[in-house]
Amino acid sequence: RRPPLRPLLAVLILAACAAPVSNGNGGPGEGPTLADCPLFPADHVWNTPIDALPVHARSAAYVETIGASRNMHPDFGAGLWEGAPIGIPYTTVSGDQPLVDVGFYYPTESDPGPYPIPADAPVEGAPPGGVAAGGDRHVLVVDTSACTLYELYDAVLQPDGSWQAGSGAVFDLNGYDLRPAGWTSADAAGLPILPGLVRYEEVAAGAISHALRFTAPQTAAAYVWPARHYASNRTGAEFPPMGTRFRLRADFDATGFSPETQVIVTALKRYGMILADNGSAWYLSGAPDDRWDNSVLRELRQLVGSDFEAVDASGLMLDPESGRARQ
Repeated sequence: RRPPLRPLLAVLILAACAAPVSNGNGGPGEGPTLADCPLFPADHVWNTPIDALPVHARSAAYVETIGASRNMHPDFGAGLWEGAPIGIPYTTVSGDQPLVDVGFYYPTESDPGPYPIPADAPVEGAPPGGVAAGGDRHVLVVDTSACTLYELYDAVLQPDGSWQAGSGAVFDLNGYDLRPAGWTSADAAGLPILPGLVRYEEVAAGAISHALRFTAPQTAAAYVWPARHYASNRTGAEFPPMGTRFRLRADFDATGFSPETQVIVTALKRYGMILADNGSAWYLSGAPDDRWDNSVLRELRQLVGSDFEAVDASGLMLDPESGRARQ
């Protein structure tokens, strides 16, 4: 169990919460950033508020299917779980990072290599300096010189320094291009992973200005914009398609929550979360960081499925092939 939130950090977060809404790294109205790179433009669908959008006609059915009484789970934190950091890690490299070959077992839906992935890139589910025994084994790398995101699924480092992976995707963080229709990415929905993670720096700065990523046990054999891929054979109307956006109900009372959790709650109300993969119910994705206070993050478990509602985000779409959203 980690010690309580340090008083100084609590003061900083409370002060930031009173400031104008921003990305936690840039000024008001800007999109989120990482190492001086945007995590997509401010008017990208990931970074567009959905608190005023209409409730989806199938919202109640979707929530019931995922689990109306199931608790939200913060799938990130400090320390280790079963020997590995808790969450989906990422790393940054500069433009002089050597390129290495990547082989895929879904090559027809993967962006070909080489990729600038270092041999010591963190792998989801792997202990520090070790190899992941199972799980999704995601690898996320940002080239901060080109502002390009590289993501792998089921990645395994090879003895010669190359990588083998299930699938791989490359995203221009300054652009709006989506995956080709029907293509996966490193995520089942064909979406990028990194832009949907809860990151400690944003929470400590007092605001998250983008949608978050979450999983559900049963999804439809369908996807909705901006998703590009599905991973299911279920056709019932009660199953949510990949890409469905949910938000925390505006009347959810977070009185008594810590400043850190309040930042996440506010983001869930304003920007919501996007269904991106099959997995446990209401598992919210984030990056591991030893500065997290796990006892504080557990406050998110007070949220249950019935506190959420699906929204109809179709009105934000300007072009089905683009992530640019109507503002």
